Amino acid sequence: MSIKMESELRDQFMAVAADRHRPAAQIIRELMRLYIAGSETPNTLTADTLRKSDKGEDVFYASSATDLFKQLGI
Repeated sequence: MSIKMESELRDQFMAVAADRHRPAAQIIRELMRLYIAGSETPNTLTADTLRKSDKGEDVFYASSATDLFKQLGI
């Protein structure tokens, strides 16, 4: 794979990678994995929960963590 980018961006990236003693290719692979993970479709339960949340269903409002735990019966 080859990537076109501005030389200034490349130089900055390479400098940060060197400062952190990490190979640039390793960082690129990690960024690619994060990008892929962020684009994955959520499972059915997560998708349903997000839809309900958007509609205001099954949403809890609490004044504190203690209040929330009490509402949830925890």
